[in-house]
Amino acid sequence: MDGQMDGWTDGWMDVRTDGRMDGGVGCKECCERCVGSLPWASLIATVLLYMGVALFCGCGHEALSGTVAILQNYFEVVRAPGETLDVFTIIDILKYIIYGLAAGFFVLGVLLLVEGFFTTGAIRDLYGEFKISACGRCLTAFLMFLAYLFFLVWLGVTAFASLPVFMYFNVWSMCQNTSLTEGANLCLDLRQFGAVTISEERKLCTGSEKFVKMCESNELDLTFHLFVCTLAGAGAAVIAMVHFLMALAANWGYLKDASRLQKYEDIKSKEEQELHDIHSTRSKERLNAYT
Repeated sequence: MDGQMDGWTDGWMDVRTDGRMDGGVGCKECCERCVGSLPWASLIATVLLYMGVALFCGCGHEALSGTVAILQNYFEVVRAPGETLDVFTIIDILKYIIYGLAAGFFVLGVLLLVEGFFTTGAIRDLYGEFKISACGRCLTAFLMFLAYLFFLVWLGVTAFASLPVFMYFNVWSMCQNTSLTEGANLCLDLRQFGAVTISEERKLCTGSEKFVKMCESNELDLTFHLFVCTLAGAGAAVIAMVHFLMALAANWGYLKDASRLQKYEDIKSKEEQELHDIHSTRSKERLNAYT
């Protein structure tokens, strides 16, 4: 037991005064090796994706809740009874979509980050005993296709998120310029936005008391800026998917080249072994003939 402890101490705990181990590898070299083996492109893309999705989901959820409050308090829109598809039901559906996006893209970010670590380790160990498998290349190609698909999805989400920003900007501009429009009677009609049916009339004009209260309240200003943050989060997610696409395309190219190089090394080793066997056979034949 003492001999085992002495060997373990000599092998692992004998630290020199300059911070280097007996193996000749210091702390600086270890840190550089660990930092160099990290997939920085995938890490940056993952952080950007999580920030964008969190901003989109959190601000989007609160902005939809603020929209419901504005519709109920100032436009006097009530929820339709039963299973009728109205604006409140659509808002609830959008909230559930936000929950699904948050969960789905959390899993997707983990998968893409793990693929980045796997590919980086494969490239680092290429000249060792590591073998590049066809499964790894197929997985990278599938994730690249998936990232491209979700990139298109986020482009659509960004375009959709710009619509409420545009509508709230118009309302916010009307509130900011009420002093300039005293002679004009401008009205907001929810039928123009598709929030209510054509038979319903839900107008709010600039000269009314409710319009003034809505402009003076914090609900309109907060909801407008929350939708702006939602649009910014969607844009950040688009940029993150572009980063992932670039990283995955580079990884797939590296894996493909590594696979070809590995095949070349295998063929070369096989040929060298065959030449060695031929020379050994001829040497034995010459020795037998001499004897």
